[in-house]
This record gives sequence, structure tokens and C-alpha cells, in this order.
Amino acid sequence: MSAVRTPLPVVLAGARGHGRTHLLNIRRLERLGLVRLAGVCELRPLDAAELEGPGTQQSADLGELLAATGARIAVVCTPIQTHTDLALTAAGHGAHLLLEKPPAPSFAEFRRMADGVAAAGVACQIGFQSLGSHAVPAVRELVADGVIGELLGVGAAGAWVRDEAYFRRSPWAGRRRMDGVDVVDGALTNPLAHAVATALALAGSTRAEDVVSIEPELLRAYAIESDDTSCVRIGTARGVPVTVAATLCAETNSEPYVVVHGTRGRITFWYKQDRVLLQRGGHGPEETVHGRTDLLENLVGHVAGGEALCVPPEETGAFMRVVEAIRLAPDPVRLPDACWRVEASGAASRRIVHGVDSLVATSADTLGLYSELGAPWALPTTVETR
Repeated sequence: MSAVRTPLPVVLAGARGHGRTHLLNIRRLERLGLVRLAGVCELRPLDAAELEGPGTQQSADLGELLAATGARIAVVCTPIQTHTDLALTAAGHGAHLLLEKPPAPSFAEFRRMADGVAAAGVACQIGFQSLGSHAVPAVRELVADGVIGELLGVGAAGAWVRDEAYFRRSPWAGRRRMDGVDVVDGALTNPLAHAVATALALAGSTRAEDVVSIEPELLRAYAIESDDTSCVRIGTARGVPVTVAATLCAETNSEPYVVVHGTRGRITFWYKQDRVLLQRGGHGPEETVHGRTDLLENLVGHVAGGEALCVPPEETGAFMRVVEAIRLAPDPVRLPDACWRVEASGAASRRIVHGVDSLVATSADTLGLYSELGAPWALPTTVETR
């Protein structure tokens, strides 16, 4: 990063909600002299307090903002269904991209985005921040060195608490499609998408051609279109199965994690904490905490000094195969009322699926799907292959 002498101008599209984390990160990199916030693209302009720093140009039109500011980098954190068009707008203005996950709501839109960005000759980083963790290559090295024996499979678990307001935070929240356009929001494709992408990375199966089969089970307790309690098994070309179990209707909010299973041990990776636990026969448990490369800082280093990107689009192709399978799957099945309860706290209320916390953990431990683990509300699996 020492090669950076002039801060790179950056525009941020989508600065509220999750976009605020990007705004704060841009301000952090400003203080390091790496970037300069040149503009913010929002339908409703941010006020002085929301900007968290010096005033900057604002516009509801990303193309106009890029033309006016000459920004070298665009950070796009907008509704899922807008990602491809905004990414191509930025690329058309010669701006390199940090594109929030999921990169697109369908595989066709993903390819249109990735091919268009490549044709424009700009760099694109997909916002799977967990893939910037130094734990990912460390775990893969342990596996490659045979520390846990032969790789048997990878399971991920995500049990989160989300209330009714979460699905009212924006018009597209909890939607599979809107006004005839794919959105494909859902537990596996958006809030716990990192669990899917990280599990695939630890299995060494990140590209589209690495996926040979997908078995999704999509269910919902909330009155939404998309899934809030789901699991998926991904068959890989390496023969290593990957399962992910997720819910937004947990009893207790827990740290999501990925378990790498071997014939002589296992590795657990809490990807939000960069924490790794190695357990193997003949040794005591070994826990390590790793550093993390910030994805925007990495993109700046790539643009200014040729650093390798952490998460280029092609490395999310396998994840997008999962998104596509979920998009094409039948609509999530509504769980019977007897399978969940409502818990109210003040003005907030949430739905809790009975026993789902332990079921999610059991899935990661056994690589089993809900329908294979005795859940009375799970349906038989349908398999989609290519």
C-alpha cells in the first residue's frame, strides 16, 4: 500500500442500512490517506451528521456522479436486483468496483455483470468479507497438509435472530421477485450468504464449474416470499460434499461457523471472528485467531499497486450456482403454525422455529439435510444437476 501517493477518489452507491458500514470504512481509509470520498449516490441525500465527515457531492444518478467526480472506485451497496446495472454503469465510466454480495439475483445476471466488467477492463471485488480472512488460506493449508486426514466434507451453520421489522426494512426484503424482476432474498442467499461462500472456499470449490449438484430445502415461518429457515447440500467436482444450514428464526443469536471434517479430525472456523479451532486425535485442541484483509483496502492496493484481488467474480461462481438453484426451486414451504411460536419484546416480535438451533448445529456436524435429520416439518429433497 506504500505505493499509493494520491488518495483514490471513491463514490458510494447506497450509504444507508448496511451501506453505512462501507461509509465508515471509506472514512477510515481516508484517515490513512488511501482514498477520498468523492460522492454519495442515494435517492434521498444524506445530511451532515449521516456523512460522518466533510461534505461531499451527492446525486441519485450514479452515472452522473461518476462523470462529475471522476471517481476511480465505486462501492455498490444497493438492492440485490440493481447490482448488475449499477456495476455496468460504474464499469462504463472506468471505475473499479467493490460490489456487495450477493453479486446478482441470477446466474445470467451474474454473467452479464462479470463479462461486462471484464470487457470494460476494470477490476471487480465481490463483498464477501469473510474471504478476506487470513484463516481461509490457513485452514486450506492444514487440509492440504493432511493434518486432519482425508477431507470428508464441509458443513456450515448459521442460527440468527431476526424480527418482523427486519423484513419490513425495505420493499425488497423477504422477496423472491418484485415487479417481475428476480430479487432472491433469503437466508442462504443474503444474510447468511457468507456461510455458503466460506464453506465452498474451504472445500476448494469456488468456481461455477466446481459444482455438480445442488439439493435445497427452503422453508419459512415468517409471512414472506423467501426462505428464513433453509439448508442446502452442494455436490462438488472434487467429490467433497458441502452443506449449509441456516435460520433467521433461532431461539438464540449465535456466531455462524464452518466445520471441515476429516478422517482424523476437524477444523471449526467462526468466520466473523477469524477464529479457528483444530481438533485431531492424539493432540489437544488448538485455537488460533487470524488477521483479515479489508476488501476495499485490497481493491485500492490492486488498482494502485497490482495486489491480487481477494474475491474476483469468478471466485464466486459456485456461490452463484447455489443462488440460481434457489431461484429456480419451488417457493419456500410455509411451516405449520405448530412448528413455531411468536415472542414479543416491547414493540418488536419475532418467530422462533422449535428446535431449529440444535438442528442447524447437527446439520453442520453430520452433513445432513433437515429432511434427513428427523425434522417433522422438512420435506424430501429435490436435486438439481447441470
